[in-house]
Amino acid sequence: MAFSQTDLDTLRAAIASGVMRVRYADGREVTYQSTEAMLTAEQRIMDAIASAPGSGRRRRRAPAWRNGC
Repeated sequence: MAFSQTDLDTLRAAIASGVMRVRYADGREVTYQSTEAMLTAEQRIMDAIASAPGSGRRRRRAPAWRNGC
């Protein structure tokens, strides 16, 4: 399932306000059992967004030179 930044923002707002029921942009409504479950879901959504193709996270490598000594 694909998550969006809007989903993450919605979940974070619910965590901040103490609400256990979240309605996402696609119409799904989820009732969480605890704040711990919400924080776990937040981490999973962040991981999914970060690993999505085209997310902008690219690995940079710096060249290394040896001086020959």
